[in-house]
Amino acid sequence: MLVFATSDKGGTGRSVTSSNVVYRHALQGGNACYLDFDFGSPTAGAIFQISAAQAGVEREGMHSYLRGQCAAPRRLNVWAESQRPSLRTRPAGAGRLMLYPGDAGGGEFASTGDIVDRCADLFLRLDEEFDLCLVDLSAGRSYAIDIALAATARDELAHLRHRWLVFHRWTSQHIVAASSLVYGARGILKIGAVRGHDPDRLANSVRFVRTAVVDPSSPEHAGLRPEQLAWVNACNQELQRQAARERVGRTLMLGQIPLDPVLQWREQLLTDGDVWQRHAANQQTVDALETLAKRIVDDAAWEGL
Repeated sequence: MLVFATSDKGGTGRSVTSSNVVYRHALQGGNACYLDFDFGSPTAGAIFQISAAQAGVEREGMHSYLRGQCAAPRRLNVWAESQRPSLRTRPAGAGRLMLYPGDAGGGEFASTGDIVDRCADLFLRLDEEFDLCLVDLSAGRSYAIDIALAATARDELAHLRHRWLVFHRWTSQHIVAASSLVYGARGILKIGAVRGHDPDRLANSVRFVRTAVVDPSSPEHAGLRPEQLAWVNACNQELQRQAARERVGRTLMLGQIPLDPVLQWREQLLTDGDVWQRHAANQQTVDALETLAKRIVDDAAWEGL
C-alpha cells in the first residue's frame, strides 16, 4: 500500500509522526519503507538517527533518481545503519524498515513526463516488496504532491491501493489550512482530477491526522484553575465545531497524536524504552501511534469512519 503524508503548513509533526508510524508498522511485523519526498528539506535521516543522511545524502537520493541522474535511489536499512543503540538490533518478529533519503542541498523541481515515469516505476517496484510504503511529501502545494498525483493516476498503478494522510495541528489556522489543501481551488482533489483521478475515489482516499493535541481532561492539567480549565474546554469545543464546518472533523479523522514532550523537543522515534525505562515519553502517545499504524492499512477502520 502507498500512503502519502502531507500538510499545508510546516511544523505539523508530519515527518516525525510518519516516521513513527512506519517504525510501529515494522514492529507489528510488516515490511515498511519511508520515502523522503520533502525535496526542500530531506531530514528524515535525522529522525531515524542515521548520521549519513541527517540532511539527505550526497548522491543517489530521491532527487537524483527522479531526475534521471542514477539508475536506482539509495536505500538505508534502519535496523543496521541507525546510530541509536535501541534501533540497531531488529526486534524479534519485526519486519524490514528501510529509508529512501533525499539529496542533501536539493530543492523543489517541476514534474515532467520522465520524472513521473520514474516515480510510477518506483512505486510499482516498492509496492511489490513492502506492505507499507509511506511517502513524506513537502508541506504546502508542492511539486512533490503533483508528482505523486500524476504517478498514481497512471493506468499501470490503477490496481495499487493508495491513501492520503493530511496532518494538521489542533489550532484554528491549521484546520483552515488542512481543509484548503484538500478542498481548495488548487487543492489535492482539484489537481488530482486534472491529473486523471476519479474525484470521488480520490476523496475517499483522504483522511486527516491531528497532531500535538491537548486533552483538557488529562491529569497534566490538574493544576489549572477552574477558570482556565473552562477556557481550555471552550476552545476545544469551538475547534470541534470548526473542524466539522471545514470538513476535517471526526468522520474523516483517522487518528490524533497527543502533545508529547519527546516529540516536541527531540523529533525522534519513540521506543518502548522511552516510556518504560527512561520515563520520558507518554504511553498514550505510543498507543496513538500504534493505533494509527494499524488503521492506515485496515480497510474496515478506514471505511468505518
